This record gives sequence, C-alpha cells and structure tokens, in this order.
Amino acid sequence: MSSSEQYPIYVAGEFKNSGTKLEVTSPYSGEVVYQTWMAGGAEFEASVLAAQAVQQEMQALPIFTRYEILMQISEAIKARRDEFGTILARESGKPMKTSLIEADRAAQVFLVAAEEAKRLPGETMSIDWHPAGVNKEAIVKYFPVGLVAGIAPFNFPLNLFVHKVAPAIAAGCPIILKPASATPISALLLAQLINDTALPKGAVSVLPMDRATGNRLVTDERFALLSFTGSPDVGWEMKKNAGKKKLVLELGGNAGLIVDKDADLERAVSKAVLGAFSFAGQTCIHTQRIYIESSIFEEFSTRFCAAVAQLKIGDPEDPGTDMSAMIDEKNAQRIEAWVNEAVAEGAKVLHGGKRKGTFYDPTVLTNTSENMKVSCLEAFAPIVLLEPFSDFDQALESVNRSIFGLQAGVFTNNHRHVHAAFNRLHVGGLIINDVPTFRADHMPYGGVKDSGIGREGPKYAIIDMMEPRVLVIDHS
Repeated sequence: MSSSEQYPIYVAGEFKNSGTKLEVTSPYSGEVVYQTWMAGGAEFEASVLAAQAVQQEMQALPIFTRYEILMQISEAIKARRDEFGTILARESGKPMKTSLIEADRAAQVFLVAAEEAKRLPGETMSIDWHPAGVNKEAIVKYFPVGLVAGIAPFNFPLNLFVHKVAPAIAAGCPIILKPASATPISALLLAQLINDTALPKGAVSVLPMDRATGNRLVTDERFALLSFTGSPDVGWEMKKNAGKKKLVLELGGNAGLIVDKDADLERAVSKAVLGAFSFAGQTCIHTQRIYIESSIFEEFSTRFCAAVAQLKIGDPEDPGTDMSAMIDEKNAQRIEAWVNEAVAEGAKVLHGGKRKGTFYDPTVLTNTSENMKVSCLEAFAPIVLLEPFSDFDQALESVNRSIFGLQAGVFTNNHRHVHAAFNRLHVGGLIINDVPTFRADHMPYGGVKDSGIGREGPKYAIIDMMEPRVLVIDHS
C-alpha cells in the first residue's frame, strides 16, 4: 500500500468522496499513511433516509439470508487478514502481531453473530394463571428495535466496530456507524466487504464525522438505539442528550488484578506483562493495578520488571514488536505528567518512566496511593502499579475502591477465594488465573459504575437491538 492510498466513505450503500479531506497519520512515523473524507450534514441525512427506507426490508430479511451475509463477511475478513493487519498497524500504531489477532477476532464476531441469528429470542407462554386467561395462549416474538447508531473508538478500530455492525445485521436493524477520526480506514475496508453482500443498500453506512456532526447520532430521534464505546465523560454526557433511545455504553476502567500467594508465578508474571502493556495499555481492560500477596511481592516484582525489560519496542509493522507508540503525543504527554506527579507525591518507579515523542516507556510503579491519578483514573497508557497486600479481603476492597467496574482478575487456586471474589467484586467480569484484559468475543462484556451500562457480545447486543411484542390468542 502506498501512503497516498485513498478510501471513500460509505454513504447509504454508495462509496463517495465528500468535500472535506481527512488525513490519517501513523502514530509511529508521524507520516500521512491514508486519506479519506469527513461526512457532513448532507451525507448524514442521506444515510438516515436510506436506513429508514430499508427498515422494513431488513426486518423481513430471512434468517438464512442474514446468516449467509454474516458468514460471507467473516470469510472475506479472513481472506484479507494481512491487509487488515497492515492497516491497523499503520493507522493505530498497534503491533502487527496484535493487529492480526484483531482481524481474526473480527472474523470470529461475524461468525458468532451468524450463529446467533439462528437463535433469536422468542417463546410461547401459558396465560391461564388466573381464570380470565382460560383458553388463551401467548406468543412472545422479538422485533428489530429500529435504526441503530454506533460510535467506535481508536483502540480497537476494527473489532469494536464489528461488535456493533454484526449484531445489527443479525437483529435486522439498519445501522449508521462513526469510526474514530484517527483510525477510520479498517472500518472503511470492512464497508467494502459488506457492500459485496446481499445486504440491502443503505442498511449500513460508515461515516467519519467531526464531533458536531457525529453528535447527531446521539440527539436525532430517528435512532432507536445508541451503542457507544469511549470515555466516561463523553458517554454520560451522551446519556443526558440521547432522548428516548436505548443506550449501550462501554466506558472504560482501571482494572485490578490480585495475585494470591498460591499463584503460579511464572504464568501470573507472563500474563500480567501482556495485560499491562499490550497495545501500549490503550485498552479498556488494561491491567492497571496489581495487588500481590506480601510474601511473594519481591519475587513477583523482580520477575515482572525483568520480563518488561525484554519487551521489544518499535515499528508496529515489524512482526517482532511487542509495543509501539501511543495514539498521539498529547496522550503520551498526559501520562508522563501523571507519572511525574505520582513520583512527586512519593511513588517509586521500578521500570521506565520516560517519554520520547509518541512513545512512553512501559512503566512500573509502586508505593502509590489510591488518590493518585495513575491509580484512581483510567490510564489508557503503558503503566502498571504493583502493591502488596497481607489479607485477601483487603485486596478485594482495594480493587473495589474505584469509580470503575469493568473487569478484574485473580490468580489463585483457593476455591474459597474464587467464591469470595466472584460474589464481592463489583465488576462486569471476573477472570480467574488470567488477567482482566482477557475477553472472548461471544461472552457478555460490559461493566458497572462508571464503566457503563449494557453488554456487548453478539448474543447480548442482539437482544438489546430487539424488542418483545406479545400476541395473545383466545381459543374459546
């Protein structure tokens, strides 16, 4: 691919160039690597009208047709896996090894959505629980909720995008999607694959937009549901302005990990390094806070820092690279300021702590306090905190003392501790003997508190994108 390659936007089933160019810059090199366009009000309106025009056609689309469309897209992603990997590495700075995994996961999401399309919810129920219901029966059927608006972030520009569009196709809902302006190209390549299917034209539109135009996805009453993945501040503001539409908000976290004294240390260290520094920590379930039982704290810390020192940092297109640049220099400067502030307040740097342009060293801190930004806020950066604990209940409370509640992890072989953690940790998901950064794409994924509302995962997203209606029949 050349740096001058252009990708048109996908408006109402057609590929178009609007009047406003959007240059996509590599976080690693600082060079313009792709060009596309920003959709304006005209493209937005055309997309909404086209979506409305095919709404009934989408609802009537036979299940086998939805299945075939979704499977075709899944297979097409597999066929162009390397192309997606290169685009993701260039537009987001994600290392090639994880970019290819993201492409694989995107194909899997469409596969799962295809299978779930065969199992849309519905039931029959008896009505004669009281005399007035004698000789009556009911059928509960789920119908598409209507037009869906989807907004995806930069950190998983393909996979978080498909977690919105694949369930919408399975549910029979037209959808208009806004990719992040920093990383729109993988979504626009996906639009080409969608366009090659039998899906009605206008059922999907992919529109890079500025904040003002994109906010119409939030405020426009013609949308029945908004699915947003992004920051808490933006997400909760959207909730205030969304009107009557349903909402699914996935808003991030600062995931805690507990390493108990009976943990497999080699596995715990290996997994924790991956969870802390994969994609430079720019993931909602980035392992940010690690609480280690005091009797193994020194050994864990030594092993952990040694493993961090072995990470290969550099060009995201190098197959051997483990970690590359952050999305932009502004965010690298932000985390640099947070760490410097923490050190000034008494935190100790065990590894890293330096910035060069968009690169921030994989950084390990200890002796932190819970009111430091690096601890209580979402870092979204390659930093991790290591802190000792002497009592397992104390560790659970430390994880819970957060405004976030997305996922948590515990390394332990003590079944009582597993039970206590599952019942007491206020999070959307608990991962045992792995890091909170783990996600299987078909599981329910989402959080509590400031981490959002609703759940992703095709099965659960499909349910959100449908609504039940009851038919009561009197056989008297």
